[in-house]
Amino acid sequence: MNMYQVDAFTREVFKGNPAAVCILDQWPDKELMQKLANENNLSETAFAVPGKEGYGIRWFTPGTEVDLCGHATLATAHVLFNHMEFRGDVIRFDSVHSGRLKVRRNGDLLTLDFPADLVEEIQVPDWAGTALGCIPQEAFRGKSDIMFVYSGESEIASMEPDFGKLSRFGGRGVIVTAPGTEVDFVSRFFAPAQGINEDPVTGSAHTTLTPYWSGILGKKRLQARQLSARGGELVCEDKGNRVEISGHAVTFLIGEISF
Repeated sequence: MNMYQVDAFTREVFKGNPAAVCILDQWPDKELMQKLANENNLSETAFAVPGKEGYGIRWFTPGTEVDLCGHATLATAHVLFNHMEFRGDVIRFDSVHSGRLKVRRNGDLLTLDFPADLVEEIQVPDWAGTALGCIPQEAFRGKSDIMFVYSGESEIASMEPDFGKLSRFGGRGVIVTAPGTEVDFVSRFFAPAQGINEDPVTGSAHTTLTPYWSGILGKKRLQARQLSARGGELVCEDKGNRVEISGHAVTFLIGEISF
């Protein structure tokens, strides 16, 4: 089985979010895909299989299958465009849990077309301050994540969460966000319950972040930065019930899995 490792949402290797990508002729057993993802020990491993109008796609963390993953979808499109001689500038993906997804290329820039995740405001839970180290100003719940809003970038950058406490909140992950000093907004993403303490760059979280900050800032096109150790740069656009998330990707590794 051939495998590619791609750094997504960056122009340089060793930055952005690494994802493993396997393009297959047919679906293997779910158990095997999970074992491969665990062996890779990356935040996500993506598997794609040709379909009638594009590709089916599934994503696995080291511990579980997930409903949506942005950076691994970007990485999969990068592989198809650059290593599999895909013809055309738009790739259509079908996901069981997230429906039709698209990736469009414009030169070396790739743009994800994902469904927007509209949030509802909730009361700040009691555990937020102790789990994250500082009390957020506001809290929101989306389809699978909780988002906490803070006043400034420095709070996000210096945050040292208690991952044991975060793992018990009962969702996919926790987004923390604030206005940026050089970009429109910054964020970090924690998902210890999924086997990922901190995800370097989380495309799917920006389906939640983009509609929120678009409404707050009164603009549709937004510059975003994820403040993990590796860091990542994204351009996001609010399209109503859809969100476009753009970034670059670079191939780090091409290998062959033996099992």
